[in-house]
Amino acid sequence: MTTSSPRPLLGCIADDFTGATDLANMLVRGGMRTVQTIGVPQSDEPVAADALVVALKSRTIPAADAVAQSLAALDWLRAQGCRQFFFKYCSTFDSTDAGNIGPVADALLDALAGSSSGPGSTGYRETHGSAEAFTIACPAFPENGRTIYRGHLFVGDVLLNESGMENHPLTPMTDANLVRVLQRQTASKVGLVRYDRVAQGVEAVRESFDALRCDGVRMAIADALSDADLHALGEACADLKLITGGSGVALGLPANFRRAGLLAGTADAGQLPRVEGLSVVLAGSASKATNAQVAAWRASRPAFRVDPLAVARGEPVVEQALAFAREHFGASQPVLIYATATPDEVKAVQRELGVEQAGHLVEGTLASIARGLLDLGVRKFVVAGGETSGAVVQALDVHTLRIGAQIDPGVPATATTGDVPLALALKSGNFGATDFFAKALRHLDGAAP
Repeated sequence: MTTSSPRPLLGCIADDFTGATDLANMLVRGGMRTVQTIGVPQSDEPVAADALVVALKSRTIPAADAVAQSLAALDWLRAQGCRQFFFKYCSTFDSTDAGNIGPVADALLDALAGSSSGPGSTGYRETHGSAEAFTIACPAFPENGRTIYRGHLFVGDVLLNESGMENHPLTPMTDANLVRVLQRQTASKVGLVRYDRVAQGVEAVRESFDALRCDGVRMAIADALSDADLHALGEACADLKLITGGSGVALGLPANFRRAGLLAGTADAGQLPRVEGLSVVLAGSASKATNAQVAAWRASRPAFRVDPLAVARGEPVVEQALAFAREHFGASQPVLIYATATPDEVKAVQRELGVEQAGHLVEGTLASIARGLLDLGVRKFVVAGGETSGAVVQALDVHTLRIGAQIDPGVPATATTGDVPLALALKSGNFGATDFFAKALRHLDGAAP
């Protein structure tokens, strides 16, 4: 008999806020009731959900800090009773040679050594041996054009280092070979689950895991070209204590718990309440996708540009943005407030202000604007960019989100659980169609039971 577990089954740690909602979206689509927390909760009070996702802001902080925050999240998830754990990072493997993917994965593997693992119903451990101290790293997300072949990450039809990610202001990705990238971040041996094995199905993948473990491999990049590959990888990982990757590999995880009789079908897993109030779009990402989305909005709708150099000069940019919004709200027009810029414009600002200072200035300004918009009656926020989303939800004092239906691949609608209900769409910079902003607002307006 299949019944829903009284305690959460899957505990997830995401290294940024939009990545967390992306993963939560995938789990909801698989029928898991999912709750996302903003940071590590201070209370161990049980949370009613099938999956829990702790959203950190750890992608670009020092590796030691990212490890400490991730281990704190793991402790909370274990206290909640989770059976399996997932470390989620970007589908473009955003990182530097110092981390943080490798160091965090190493620390989580060490912390989980010796504990029980996985849904526990496949019998895999009895026939294949221990699943300890081994995990995969698979950022593939074919639905959004991210595929991995022979360890190389493609974005659409081009290699990662030719996709525009080589110009990322914080984590420029100049090497598409993920085995090399990850090996530079860890003293653990890194291997590869090659596509010819993935294509042969679950048992072939498990045999690859065994062979890699015998060869001393602790983390393995896993090739994947399609959703079918991700389902095979997900099933093969049923008894691993820790899985790491993008949200795509989570496609196959709900079925593992269902096969184990721990998860009932949940048709309304993504149901959210309707939220009334004003609407706004805030954009801080400098990605190609967000630049195109900003251009599409500006062609016919009101938009206010945040100039970080003007902020640095002490000009009242926050007040100007709020005055602009107030004027258009009077005519029932949602507005876009954006700091999105081209790579050349971003580099020019960074040369003048410094990379770290420029980023903090933009995030802090958009966060202050978000707080002012809340006071004006805005209750529906579409936010573009992982770092921007993190700053905005903190400014709005959001602690927990219920995850709703998908707007575009990787981006769900969400609703807060606090006293002042808010509807949010938190978008990774590279995600969403060109008309995403307008589509997301329509979705939030109609997010009724």
